[in-house]
Amino acid sequence: MPMVRELIGVLQTAYPPELAEDWDAVGLVCGDPEDEVERVLVCVDPVQATVAEAEELGAQLVVAHHPLLLRGVSSVAADTRKGKLVHRMIRNGIALYCAHTNADSANPGVSDALAEAIGLTELRPLNPHPLAEPEEPIGIGRIGELPEPMTLREFTKQVAAALPPTEPGVLAAGDPDRQIRTVAVSGGAGDSYLSVATRARVDAFVTADLRHHPASEHLADGDVPALIGVTHWASEWPWCEQAADVIRAACEGTVEVHVSRRNTDPWTMRVGEQGGIRSEG
Repeated sequence: MPMVRELIGVLQTAYPPELAEDWDAVGLVCGDPEDEVERVLVCVDPVQATVAEAEELGAQLVVAHHPLLLRGVSSVAADTRKGKLVHRMIRNGIALYCAHTNADSANPGVSDALAEAIGLTELRPLNPHPLAEPEEPIGIGRIGELPEPMTLREFTKQVAAALPPTEPGVLAAGDPDRQIRTVAVSGGAGDSYLSVATRARVDAFVTADLRHHPASEHLADGDVPALIGVTHWASEWPWCEQAADVIRAACEGTVEVHVSRRNTDPWTMRVGEQGGIRSEG
């Protein structure tokens, strides 16, 4: 069986740490690099639910997209929420490895997985990485093409069908009958790329965590991409299967690789009717 350090090498080849943003925290969080690995769990969030799943599977390694310790800490004592999780993993022989913005910028990466899931082809970066050579396909977000144009209404339904269901569902902003062919995507929070998507002259931009004011001001500018908003977790979940395939390909059947199906989206309830006012959906 491979060791933790060997699987880290595989993941670092696929998602080079140097692609991570300066503020990010990627890499091995806890665990012994010399431990052998029989089972791996890949997930978006390293939280109680996914660690419990790893325990149930008997996994020795959790590969997560989101960092557990993004901001510097001076203690991981077990009387803190994150410290308790670290102790739980160590006691159960579970290592945690996180690939965050390096997985966002890699090729293929998080946005490739999202773009492919919703039916886009001919992918290219939305916001190329500063380290990229000209025409090198790495960077945040992707731009792609639908095989055939469809209305915003139809495409929004296609996005909803392609991603795991969440209580908030999928929202769209723009003319429901607008024809959509060229689409930008950005897994995770993407409203900081609204202007980039606009300059790219795409028909629609699919991302997560769209805020009221940036979205409203974007739409007020007129000739701009329609918006499709999904939840943060749903937008990044397709990456889990991509990362799992990276490990499977390298290990050639010597390691069981599982993708977490546990919904760690924070929203648990949606009330559909508010005040009897409802726009076309």
